[in-house]
Amino acid sequence: MAQRINLLLNKKTAFLFCFLLVASLFVGCSSNVIDSNVEIPDRKWTYRNHIITSFKIKDNTKAYNVYFKLRHTAEYKYSNIFILAHFKDGKNTVNQRFEFQLAKNDGEWLGSGSGNVFSYTLPLLENHRFPRNGKFEIEIEQNMRDNPLVEVSDVGVLIEEVK
Repeated sequence: MAQRINLLLNKKTAFLFCFLLVASLFVGCSSNVIDSNVEIPDRKWTYRNHIITSFKIKDNTKAYNVYFKLRHTAEYKYSNIFILAHFKDGKNTVNQRFEFQLAKNDGEWLGSGSGNVFSYTLPLLENHRFPRNGKFEIEIEQNMRDNPLVEVSDVGVLIEEVK
């Protein structure tokens, strides 16, 4: 009987150790990543619907990559997208317009597809060093001729430390 109890305790201890190890890996890895995602209501992205991501930089000596994330359906009618990105540091704002190709000339989508939805992670800033530690904000707005821009399902920002 004592042998069975020891065996059960050893299995529970091993399970608990493995669970804590895996959990600590996820927590440890996610601390250097800011990942926002906003669902676009009715898949109609209007001019007024700016996507805002606020974040804190704790170590401005490190370089970061900043990406624009986009998901659209196969019914999206353009092969590209124009966006305006407003980079804010509390005092200054830098505005920049970006164009991203979403499809090849033959109409094949460049994003990764899952059924009828295509996903993209597109570079805004590469190897960027923030000027100081503190709070920052990135505001994204669609800059196409259509208002609303239909069949856009999600928009977001990904910020990760350069390895």
